[in-house]
Amino acid sequence: MSDQIKNVLFLCAGNSARSILAEAIINAQGRDRFRGFSAGSHPVGRVNPFALALLERQGMSTKSLRSKSWNEFAVPGAPHLDFVFTVCDNAAGEVCPIWPGQPISAHWGVEDPAAIEGSDEDKQKAFFHAFNFLQRRISLFVNLPLTTLDRVGLQKKLADIGRAS
Repeated sequence: MSDQIKNVLFLCAGNSARSILAEAIINAQGRDRFRGFSAGSHPVGRVNPFALALLERQGMSTKSLRSKSWNEFAVPGAPHLDFVFTVCDNAAGEVCPIWPGQPISAHWGVEDPAAIEGSDEDKQKAFFHAFNFLQRRISLFVNLPLTTLDRVGLQKKLADIGRAS
C-alpha cells in the first residue's frame, strides 16, 4: 500500500457510540496517515452524549461527529475507502452496500455501551471500556507496516486484531 492518507470507515447499526468512538480515536491516533469516518446501517440520528463526554475528557475533537447512514459512503463523490471495519455484530451480519474500490474489511466487534442499563456511572464505565477496547485495536492497526504487507497478509492481520481482546 502506498503512503497516501488512508480512509477508514467504522460501521455500526446505530452510529451513535462505538463507531463514533472509533472515528474520533483513529483521527487522533492516525493524524497524517489515516482519516476516519463512521456510519450506521440504521443511524439513530444523534451521537450518544456519553460518547461525546468521554471523547471530550480524552481531549479528542467532537466537532464533526454526527450519526449518519452508510449510504453516504456508497454514492459517487463519497470519499474513497481503503478500509471498512464493523464494530457491532448487527452491522457485521447485514448486507453492506457495494463500496467503490473494494476496501479491505474486517469485523472488530465491541460490546455496545449504549445498551447498558443502570446509573450514569455504569454507563460511563461501559463507554470507557468500549473506548479502551477500540483504542487498543486501532493502535495495533495504525502501527501495522502497511507498505510491506500484501493484501492477503494485511487481511489476516486485520482479522487477528478483531480477535484481540
